[in-house]
Amino acid sequence: MMRRAAETRSILLFTLLGVGLTGCAGSWMRPKEQHTSLEELVDEEEANYVSAFTFPSGVSFVKIEAISLCTGLAGTGGDPPVTAQRAALMDEMKRRQIPSPNEVMSSSDTALVLLRGLIPPGIQEGDRFDIEVRTPTRTEATSLSGGWVLPARMSEMAVLGDSIRTGHELATCEGPILVDGVATDNADENVMTRGRILGGGVALKSRPMGLMIDRSHQSVRLSTAIAKTINDRFYAYRDGQRKGVATAKTDEYVELVLHPRYKENVGRFIKVVRNCTISESPTELQERTTRLGAQLLDPMTAGKAALRLEAIGGDKAVELLEQGLKSDDVEVRFYSAEALAYLDKTTAVEPLADAARNEPALRVNSLAALSAMEDIVAYDALRSLLGVNSAETRYGAFRALWSMNSNDPLVRGERLSEKFSYHVLDVGGPPMVHVTRSYRPEVVLFGANQRLQTPLVLDAGKNILINGMYGDEIIVSRIAAGEPEQKRVIEPTVDALVRTIVELGGAYPDVVQALRQAKRDGALASRFRVDALPETGRELHPGDEQLSPEEAGAAPYKVATPMPDLFGKK
Repeated sequence: MMRRAAETRSILLFTLLGVGLTGCAGSWMRPKEQHTSLEELVDEEEANYVSAFTFPSGVSFVKIEAISLCTGLAGTGGDPPVTAQRAALMDEMKRRQIPSPNEVMSSSDTALVLLRGLIPPGIQEGDRFDIEVRTPTRTEATSLSGGWVLPARMSEMAVLGDSIRTGHELATCEGPILVDGVATDNADENVMTRGRILGGGVALKSRPMGLMIDRSHQSVRLSTAIAKTINDRFYAYRDGQRKGVATAKTDEYVELVLHPRYKENVGRFIKVVRNCTISESPTELQERTTRLGAQLLDPMTAGKAALRLEAIGGDKAVELLEQGLKSDDVEVRFYSAEALAYLDKTTAVEPLADAARNEPALRVNSLAALSAMEDIVAYDALRSLLGVNSAETRYGAFRALWSMNSNDPLVRGERLSEKFSYHVLDVGGPPMVHVTRSYRPEVVLFGANQRLQTPLVLDAGKNILINGMYGDEIIVSRIAAGEPEQKRVIEPTVDALVRTIVELGGAYPDVVQALRQAKRDGALASRFRVDALPETGRELHPGDEQLSPEEAGAAPYKVATPMPDLFGKK
C-alpha cells in the first residue's frame, strides 16, 4: 500500500495548477501638482502628523488559493465531483502528460483538495506561512489523515461562470497534512477532511508596503518630506552606510522597508511611522513632547501618547516614558514599558515581565515587546518565564526567545529529518509537551527525560505501531505493504519515541497523533498542550489566566496599541 502511494506521488510530482486572479491597478487621473508650501498644510495642532496626509498600503492579508492532489490516503480518498475545480486539475494533468489522469484522480488513495493561504504584510521572498487544506463540499473522501499534498502554485482566485480564472503566482506549497481531527478534540463531522500544512506555503516574491498620500495632498515635495522625517527616525547601517526605511517613489506613494525591531509587529511599525511629524520646529517639538508627557499619565490617552513618544525617540521621550513606569495605574505603566521596549531600553524589562507573568490581558503584547529587544536583561527575563506554571506563559516565552534569536543554543533545537523543529528545554516547572497546529511544525519538551508509562499501545500514522505491553521497553514497528517490517526497541521516554517515529519515516502529524493518544490513554503523565498561545480579550485583572470562558469574556480588555503578529494563528 505504501509503495503504491509512493509510486503515485513520484508519477505526479509536478507543479499543480494554482487557482487565482490578480487585479491590475493603473495610475489615477489627477490635476497638475500644486506647489503649496508645507507650512500651509500643517497649521493645525494635529495636522503635521504623517497620518494626516497618508493611509497605509499593503498591510492587509492577501488570500490565495489553489487546487492540488493529496496522495497516500490508503483507501480514504475518492473520485471528486464534476466541478470547475476537477476540470482545472484534469486539464493541468493532461497538459503535463500524466498517464491515466482519470484513473489516478478516481483512486481511493488520492483526493482532490482545495488549498487556501493568507499572505501576511511585510512577507519576504522565501518566507513560509501556513496553508489550510480541505476537500470539496461533495466528495467521496472520508479522511485526509496521512496525506501529502503535491506541489501547487497559488494565486488569488476568481470563478467566472463555469471556469476558473488564475492570476500571477504568489506562492507555492506542498507537504504533509496535520488533520484537525488528529490535533484537536473538535467533534465536527468534517474534522478529518480538513487540516493544515504548517509552514507549507513559500512566498515567491516580497510584498511591498508603504504609505499612500491622499489625493488632495499629493506632491513630490510632500512625499519627499514624509520620507525624510521617517528616515530621520528609522534607519539601519548597511555596508557601513546609513540607510533609511522610507523611499519617496512618486508624488503619491512612499515605500517602506520593515525595520528589524518590528519584524513581529508590522501594525505597530506602521502606526509609529504615521505618528512621525513633518515641518515641526524645535520649539513645537518641545511643546508637543511636554503635552504627550501629560497625556501619558492619563489611562484614557496613555496608549496613543506612548506611541507618539516612541515615534519621537530621543532622550526626552525616554525620560517621559520612564516617568510613566512610576505611575500607580497598570495601563500607564504597561504602555510606557511597551514603548520603551521598542526603543530597546532596559527599564522596560521588569514591568513587561511582570505583566507577562501576572496580567493575562497584557501578556501577548508584553512577550512580543520583550522579544523585540536586543538586551541581555530581556533575554534573562524571558528565560525565567520558561519554568512558570502557566502553559501559555512558558510557551509564549519560548516563542519570544526564538523570535529574538533563533540560533541561541537554548531554543535552537534541531530539525528532525528536515520535517519539523524539535526542542528539548532543560528547565524547571511542571513537565510539559507542546505541539503546534499553526506558525511552524514544532515539538517542544519543557523538561528533559520525560517518561512514558507502560503498558501502552499507540499509533503514529497508518504504518507505525508503538507497543509497550511487555516490561519496561517499547517496540516501535513500521509495517507497510511491499516493504520489509522494521522494528526498534527503545526506552519508554518521549524523546526516544519522537526520534524513532521520525527514523522510521513518520512525519510531523504522525508524531502529534502518537503524543496526543499517549496523553488521552494515560501513558503520558506530563501536560500536553496544542497551540498554548497567549490570547487577547482577557479581563485586565492580576492573576493566572486559568479562568472559565464565561469569566474570561465577562469584561474583555482591548489593548490600545496594535496586536503583534508573533502569536497569530493565520
